[in-house]
Amino acid sequence: MKRFQRGCLVLLIFLLATLPAIGDEAKSLYSKGRKAEDRQQYEEAYKFYKQAYDLHPEDIAYRSSFERTKFLAAASHVHRGQLLRDEGKLEEALKEFQLAAMTDPSSSIAQQEIRRTKTMIEKAKQPTTAPPAARAPQEGLGDLANIAGPVQLAPISQTPLTLKLAEDSKTIYETIGKLAGINVLFDPDYTPRRIRIELNGVSLEQALQVVALQSRTFWRAVTPNTIYIAQDTQQKRNEVEQQVLRTFYLSNFSTVSELQDVANLVRTILRVERVQQFPAQNAIVMRGTPDQVALAELLINNLDKSKSEVVVDVVLMQVNKTKLTQLGILYPFQGGTTNPSVTIKGVSNTGSTDSSSSSSTTNTTLNDLANLTARSFVVNIPTSNVAFLMSDSNTKIIQRPQMRSVDGQKATLKIGQRVPIALGTSSSTLTATALTQTQFQYQDVGVNLEMTPHIHANGEVSLKLSIEVSAIDSYQDIAGIKEPVIGQRKIEQEMRMRDGEVNLIGGMMELDDVQSMAGLPWISQVPVLKYLFGQGQKQKTDSSTVFALMPHLVRRLDVDDLNIKPVEIGTQNVIEVRRVSKMSAPVTPPTTVPSAAPTPSGVSSPQGAPRSEATGAGAATVASAPVPAPVSAAAASAAPAAAPTATAPASKASNTLGAVLSVDPPMVNQPTGATFAVNVVLNGGKNVFSVPVQIQYDPKVMQFVTVSNAGALSSDGAAVALVHRNDADRGLLQVSLMRPPGSNGINPAGPLFTLTFVAKAAGHGTISVGNSTLRDPNMASIEAVGSQAIVNIR
Repeated sequence: MKRFQRGCLVLLIFLLATLPAIGDEAKSLYSKGRKAEDRQQYEEAYKFYKQAYDLHPEDIAYRSSFERTKFLAAASHVHRGQLLRDEGKLEEALKEFQLAAMTDPSSSIAQQEIRRTKTMIEKAKQPTTAPPAARAPQEGLGDLANIAGPVQLAPISQTPLTLKLAEDSKTIYETIGKLAGINVLFDPDYTPRRIRIELNGVSLEQALQVVALQSRTFWRAVTPNTIYIAQDTQQKRNEVEQQVLRTFYLSNFSTVSELQDVANLVRTILRVERVQQFPAQNAIVMRGTPDQVALAELLINNLDKSKSEVVVDVVLMQVNKTKLTQLGILYPFQGGTTNPSVTIKGVSNTGSTDSSSSSSTTNTTLNDLANLTARSFVVNIPTSNVAFLMSDSNTKIIQRPQMRSVDGQKATLKIGQRVPIALGTSSSTLTATALTQTQFQYQDVGVNLEMTPHIHANGEVSLKLSIEVSAIDSYQDIAGIKEPVIGQRKIEQEMRMRDGEVNLIGGMMELDDVQSMAGLPWISQVPVLKYLFGQGQKQKTDSSTVFALMPHLVRRLDVDDLNIKPVEIGTQNVIEVRRVSKMSAPVTPPTTVPSAAPTPSGVSSPQGAPRSEATGAGAATVASAPVPAPVSAAAASAAPAAAPTATAPASKASNTLGAVLSVDPPMVNQPTGATFAVNVVLNGGKNVFSVPVQIQYDPKVMQFVTVSNAGALSSDGAAVALVHRNDADRGLLQVSLMRPPGSNGINPAGPLFTLTFVAKAAGHGTISVGNSTLRDPNMASIEAVGSQAIVNIR
């Protein structure tokens, strides 16, 4: 038991000894934080204040200092991160922004800068970004979740093609539809017109847009694989174009006037009549075409952003110095407020009629001079004033408020008191006793600061300031009412500052030097005697007020590349959106080398067989992978053409598109029973040794005859082995070309081999060359893109 008591006693003594040490440590940390804050080293100050606060969390002074410098330390990290990002050091800048977010989790600008920097890092690593995933429908909505949105055309092949046709617009639409694998419907009132188009290196969707522009038509998606063509008139657009209903919930517009401004902007820019704001839900409801709704969404997203905010540290420093010196003797006769005076009392007349005596005092006359006595005089001598005094006062006032304001909104700071000032009096005569009432107005006296910030896109802040420092100097009696006399110093100015920049506003200084001397004439000017026969006073007053302003951005306007990107919205009369086509290869058209299909031995060229020159009616070159078999539609009729003109040099195509296997000509029109030939052309191949190709054709409308070497792989004179295998039932043909073993590769440009077919039956079919893997002499892979040709048998 004694050991336990002894242990408790030792523990108690240890705790009593360590408590003052902990208190001294917290004070020491707090003192270090104050010194670091005075040096504007806010990060160190924050660390010291936090340690002191952790030791004594109940201390309000420690907590207030810790909370105050938390924001300043985070702002310091943000500013350093912005400098690093401007220098291109994105990783280091991201660390600084993350430190700022860890220091002050409520810092909005730190979170914004983190997202912005991460986006920049991702863009630097991967230039192209995947499109955002579609939003899943919400559960529990019943039939509402089954309401379909606007119909959009399913993605079609974006492989570049070259299309040269001179036909009526209906035939051209059907041809493009077959290439794209989509259905094409026409309005009953549609009238086709003959047009001529020459398109090089465009996608199928771009080809549809060009044909619509040239034929003065428009199309809309009916199903994901069906389009509807109509004449481009306002009446037809009103009948055919679909309407979409959309509700936009705004996050940063709250007042009715702001919602009205957004609605008017959408109505004016996009020419939408049915736009209505709903202030109760802070929403805008709109009805229009899908393109109008998409543009309205883009416009609202560009505008519905959080306003920029700034916190301004205001440091008010007031210094008042007063020195007063009084020295000398002020006699009564030296112009004081009270001079010596002599008073003569009235003469007393004493009666003897009875034993009691009475006296009366009246004004003194000349007859009374004879009765004057020593008691008749009263002499008043005022006191003299001896001054030997010196006073020196020094007053310092430092105030450090913070002002936070949204961009363009005025913020007001008032420190002081409100003083009543009489405006006037009014009297009422309706009662027996007149009632007088005085009207008062209260005026703010002290430090009044008004600030209206404007935050620029580059992070600088413009401040419109009005600073007023006032105080009551004295009081003045006006009509029986004491009115205060208010001294005022005021500054109004505008300035532009950077984030974190300190600006001192001085000039509000006052210096008074007053010297006075009261005494006998001439003697009061003698250096020593003037203090024996007079009194002097010297007073110096030095008053100065200095403001220090330091802005810190809390939130910036979050503007990305999409917000400032120009967008095409159609013409003056028609609002429509042109969506960007993602080409699978650059838009440089593939090369087509003119060639004549040689006639194999034993096969005669009947009338209408392909010739070496094009007849000019129509030709199309498609550099793409095999497209699914086109849907049933009327095929385009074009005159026979054996070989189109070369659209680009072979070297240029090889540098841009890589290896491309194309069919020459891409469109064949033959009567039943005719023999025709097509070439398979390789462009862009480098160091090619062998070419294995798989070809799909329609066995119902055409019959394969033979294949022959066209010479592109043997242009250097080497003997090339040509092997083929044909499956007539399936319409599948496999062809392989190989150079001699041990030979080098070659850069072929032109037709590799020629395929000969016989038009079997009337109909429409295709000859498709699939994507192939070529080989170099080391058997390394060379990927080649295939294509297809359209065959019309009449």
